[in-house]
Amino acid sequence: MSEGEKVFKDPVHGYIYVRDPVIWDLINTREMQRLRRIRQLGTTYFAYPGGDHSRFSHSLGVYEVIRQMIQAFDRNGYAWPHDYDRLVMVAGLLHDVGHAPFSHALERLMQRRHEWWSVAVIEDESTEVHQVLESVEAGFAKAVAAVIAKEFPSSLAVSLVSGQLDADRLDYLMRDSLATGVDYGKFDLARIIRVLQPVDGRLVVRQSALHTVEAYLLARYFMYWQVYFHPVSRAGEVLLRGILERARNLVLSGKPLVLPHPALLAFLRGEATLDQYLALDDTILYAAFAVWQRDEDVVLSDLCQRFLHRRLFKEIPWSARASEWMETLKARVAAYGYDPQYYCVVDETSTVYYDYYLGRDREPSHNEAIWLYDKRSGKLTEVSSVSLPIQAIAQEHRPLRRIYVPEEVWRDQEVEEIMRRDDEANG
Repeated sequence: MSEGEKVFKDPVHGYIYVRDPVIWDLINTREMQRLRRIRQLGTTYFAYPGGDHSRFSHSLGVYEVIRQMIQAFDRNGYAWPHDYDRLVMVAGLLHDVGHAPFSHALERLMQRRHEWWSVAVIEDESTEVHQVLESVEAGFAKAVAAVIAKEFPSSLAVSLVSGQLDADRLDYLMRDSLATGVDYGKFDLARIIRVLQPVDGRLVVRQSALHTVEAYLLARYFMYWQVYFHPVSRAGEVLLRGILERARNLVLSGKPLVLPHPALLAFLRGEATLDQYLALDDTILYAAFAVWQRDEDVVLSDLCQRFLHRRLFKEIPWSARASEWMETLKARVAAYGYDPQYYCVVDETSTVYYDYYLGRDREPSHNEAIWLYDKRSGKLTEVSSVSLPIQAIAQEHRPLRRIYVPEEVWRDQEVEEIMRRDDEANG
């Protein structure tokens, strides 16, 4: 090891090595250190107590995966453009620097995705991140932002950070699986890195690695259903959104709220500047919830108490007949003294586990598909065309809907009867 090398001990990669002083300086910026105070998995810790790791550890992991990819290209003698080494490693490190508190849970409320904020952090001249990047050379910050925004001219560089087999997904599946204690997200990461190859401006996989890719995509599929879409995790997110929507409605109606941080007021009004946005993290919201649980507004107070003490809503499955009995359900919620707007919530989640939609009339772009590469013939084959398991999950885009209500409503005899009749009608 060189004298200037820095090493992090990591549960996924063993060690994370930092040899570039620019990477080290970025890690120590206030914007990166903020990620230590943001949970990677939002409210998933309600279901999996170990799932309380941070966005910071994941960001280091993405950097490390990209570093290992570049090393693997060299070992295998692949034609990788080394002018992009620092660019893609920095983009991997910073790809989540703009994440909101509780990760994805607040994006719907903010009406902007975290990638937008990440680009803003990188391009704003007042941030420490921007200043470090511009110390490399003028315009470097803009190039990093372009990679994260998928606007950089080289799709190959973009694909390492954002693609079907990008470093982001490779790290978070392994990290989240390890942290939550489940086996669903485990796959052969070392082999994935070994079989990736840059060919004609795109990242491809050796033909012989089909089953390794299948295992990776199935791991992604199972992690969504068993961890990310877990009903208890979603119940926590429903409460979180309800708290912030109620607080926002109160603020907009002119009611004074006790705010443990001044940035919260602009956040709730939807007027947060970048500096105010970056002032917020999970700890600030927890402090607000601890105060608001004693607020005179009974809805806000109750929702905060439920969140802090894990008194979550219960799940009622959605069905094709839900529109027929939803008003009755809301009436039962109201009969218990609850406002259906906050206590009878339809939660919908959806994703695709392999982003190439079968049956398109055009060839998928470089980053939309996973390509198998036959070295002898030079032929590229889109992976779902030769894999039945991947065909199955590539065609599954069904949204998952659930209804969440307080437990006493869930146990209500009239509600139980509604559910019984619904089950019978659905066969």
